[in-house]
Amino acid sequence: MKKTISALVLAAAGFYAVSFDWPQKEIQTDSFFSYFGQLRGNTISSSLIFKDSSEIKAADKGKVIAVISDHSDDFGWFESALGNSIIISHNDGLSTVYSNLDDGSIPAKIEADGSVESGEYLGISGNSGWQEGESYLEFKVFDSENSSAVNPRILMPRTGKELPLSAGTITLIDSNGTSRNLLIERRLPAGKYRVYRTRQNVAVPYKTIVSVNGTTVESISYDVLTESSGKLGVSGNSHYSVKEIYPDSTRQLAGIVQLNKGSCTLGITVVNILNSASSISYKLDIY
Repeated sequence: MKKTISALVLAAAGFYAVSFDWPQKEIQTDSFFSYFGQLRGNTISSSLIFKDSSEIKAADKGKVIAVISDHSDDFGWFESALGNSIIISHNDGLSTVYSNLDDGSIPAKIEADGSVESGEYLGISGNSGWQEGESYLEFKVFDSENSSAVNPRILMPRTGKELPLSAGTITLIDSNGTSRNLLIERRLPAGKYRVYRTRQNVAVPYKTIVSVNGTTVESISYDVLTESSGKLGVSGNSHYSVKEIYPDSTRQLAGIVQLNKGSCTLGITVVNILNSASSISYKLDIY
């Protein structure tokens, strides 16, 4: 039986009044290989990647719009080699993508223009895509009407604990590219700064918040990735590309702030999908 998602998650998802079952056996939510929104090569990942091989099932009933074999990757802003995959269209303009399936495991009856029921067997997760190591099913949810990728976790039940999130080391980058590490430098010239936190290898915050004197100046959310110029990015006060969110493999953008002359308190908060927050603050002297 389909499980409903909480009012909190529906509110966070905003406009998606739909829920999906797990595409494989339920697992603890702190045991994924990689979260939605994580840095992946030179892209922001639109996938939730599972860590264990399993039988794969349809997350909801729908119409099969594509069955992909081998390493087809000509799918625009899907942004990855999908391997053996199935794409299913559902209500509300949403489509689910089940990638990295084992060769020969997709049933012959699963074919384009056919229909599937919720929970119907689709195959076995494997390593047919470009993933390596412990990564298996690559699960995506797309909103084709809005050219966006939806975080699957806001539409699925969750069990177990979340991976811990922390702000980590905070660095500020000014308009000249000068880096300021707040562990050792608290007196800064006035100006606009990009605020970066330490990137975690698996988990991604559901939201990052930057505040000045307790007032939020920017919030970047990872509920959806939106498309711009053929590439997916993250929205805050602006639309941010992968290079802006992840300038390198060690940092993730938390927000952009204007610091004016005087004393102030800069706050950085990372929030998980259950709305649990971890915060850090710094008293700064701006000249």
